[in-house]
Formats: sequence, C-alpha cells, structure tokens
Amino acid sequence: MLPIAIVCKSIISCLIIPAFPKPLIPSHSPKRFFQTPKRFACIRSQKPPMSSSSSSTHVTAEYAKSNRSSCKKCSKKIEAKALRLGLVTRDARGFDAIKWHHLGCFSFGSELVASVDKIKGFQSLKSSDQEALKNLVDEFEKSNEEDSNGKKGSLKQKVCEVDEDENEVGERDLKKAKVSNLEISFSVSDVKDKYKEATLPPKWKAFQTIIFLERDDGLHESSKIAAFDFDGCLANTDVRRVGADAWSLMYPSIPDKLRSLYEDGYKLVIFTNEANIERWKNKRQVAVDSKIGRLNDFIKEVKVPIQVFIACGTSQGEDPFRKPKPGLWHMLEQHFNSGISIDMNQSFYVGDAAGRSNDHSDADLKFAEANGLKFYVPEDFFEA
Repeated sequence: MLPIAIVCKSIISCLIIPAFPKPLIPSHSPKRFFQTPKRFACIRSQKPPMSSSSSSTHVTAEYAKSNRSSCKKCSKKIEAKALRLGLVTRDARGFDAIKWHHLGCFSFGSELVASVDKIKGFQSLKSSDQEALKNLVDEFEKSNEEDSNGKKGSLKQKVCEVDEDENEVGERDLKKAKVSNLEISFSVSDVKDKYKEATLPPKWKAFQTIIFLERDDGLHESSKIAAFDFDGCLANTDVRRVGADAWSLMYPSIPDKLRSLYEDGYKLVIFTNEANIERWKNKRQVAVDSKIGRLNDFIKEVKVPIQVFIACGTSQGEDPFRKPKPGLWHMLEQHFNSGISIDMNQSFYVGDAAGRSNDHSDADLKFAEANGLKFYVPEDFFEA
C-alpha cells in the first residue's frame, strides 16, 4: 500500500493540473511564424504524399446553404443558394478541409477533374449549371492543348493556382508578417460608450470596429491565455434567433473546464465576430443588445471572469479586427494585459471554424495560425 502522503499528492495533482487534448496546431512562437514564413510554409506542407487519383483530394459542387462562406480567390461572399465549387483536401489530422469558390473563380486542374463525372454532386445540379460546368472543364482542356503547343502559360502554372496553400503560402505569410508587425494605435480618448448610435451596457466600451468588456470583476492578468470563440464553441446559437436568452451551453463540461483554467492562473478571453452589429444599420441596438446580452448571461452561468472582444466589421472590407485577421489578439497583447508578456507555449485558442466539411469557414483555424497559437476544436477540448 502506498503511503498516504504520496496518494494525497497524486490526487491533488490530478485536481489542479488541467489536461489538454493534443492541439490541432502546435505552438509556434510569433517570431518564428512571422519572420520566417518560408520555414513555416515548409512545416505546413509536410503531409503524406498522395497520388493525383487519390480520393483525399477532389472537387465538390453544391448550392450554398447560407451566405456565410466566402470565395477563396476573390474573398467575396458566396450568396445563399448560389452554385459554389469546393476544393476538398484531407489534412494531416485526418479532417476534410474545403476551400469554396464562385463558379467563375475556380481554376480546374486535370489532375483533379478529368471530366465532370469526377465532380462530387454534379448529378444533383440543375441542367443549366451542369452545362456551365461542362463548358468550364472543356475550356480548360482546350487551354491545356494550347499550352502543350508552346503558347504562353502552362498546365503546371494552372494547377498551381488551385493548390494555393502550397505555392502561395510564402506570399500570404509575408502579408501576415506586415500585419503582425503593425502597432495598433490605441488611446483612451478614442474609447466610446456607444458603438455608433447604439448604447452599450455598463463596463462595455467601443473602439473603432470593436466592442469590448472593459474589465470583468475578478479578472486577473496573466502570461497564460485561454482564448475561445463564442458561437458554436461555448454557446449554441442560431443566426435566425435574436435575443439575449437565445443560447444554451454548447457542452455541459464548459463551466467546470473554465473554472479549472481560471484557478490554474489562466486569463480567460473570448474573441468573437458579430457582423450583424455593423450590418443592421436600422436595428443596430437590437443586434448589440442580443450579442452582449448572451455574453453577459454566459459569464453569469459559468461564474468565472472573462475578457471579451467583439469584432463588428463585415467580411466585405479589410477590417483588421475581424477573424481570421489577427487584430483582436494584438489588442489583447499590446493594450489589455497590463504589459505582461504572453507565454505562447502555455496559451491556446479554441474555435469551431476549422475548415472541415461541415464548418462554415476556417476563420478560427486561420486566426490561431496568424497569431502562432495552439489550436483546438471545441469537441476535442471540452469532451476530452
């Protein structure tokens, strides 16, 4: 029989040390990520080789279920019920990631689509859309024949346009580096009690296109940050329902998990997008009351202090704070942690938008990547 002191020590260790699942993105220091983008690109591209005929990479066609997705080429919104094409890839974690495109923005590669019969969902499309797809594939085949005769351009170049993660990652990461190195000009004089004409509740303030909870009671600054998305991660919400009470806990383990993190010295932070606040010009107060009401009620439910940042900008512009842009994290790091340096090895981010087949986007995954944070999906984090 073990001595009582050893048994007690083991029990206490289990109680106070939170166990985390394996992150989907390993921790990278910001310096390594931003200042050596080519090295990071090399790390990202390390995946099992697959043949061009592998079912792990294919093209799918469907009508958009909502207007929440955006085109990976032009970055514009894909309207609900519009035909969209997706490049589906299987990542190293075993998840399917889809990059959606407008019909006219998609670049076909012969290695992916030898014929329209290879496009998943083709037979379910309207006859007019089937014909349009056939024409696009035929045009690509003709361009390949021209390329083989020595005309400008090459099949290799066109295929590279499809696989943008492999061939344009260096350029995109250089752009991220420029964004990451920008200092956000923040002054107390720029902080408002209203977001445009909408009044904010006590403790909530606005800065540019951000609404934030100034300081929740009991909040402590820390070098360890546990950051979360809100909708679909902490709270089960529906875009068709409005109101402060139109939510429920996403997982029953959330209150205990958050309290454990708080007691272990983590600062809890929520980063959430809410474009309706900007978009509903005639009902902006309704949108503000609905979003902040849910967040306030959630904090009361879990009984732990949380810092909150709401990005109100839309996906149409170049708002630096809307995820996946890194602006919200930079606000926390530069202006809302009392000058305490953040330990990136102990900090992490949890979000549901990870680019999987049923996810509305990959904004949370890209947000974590842009800031060099370890990343978890909520089902792994809260059900582990």
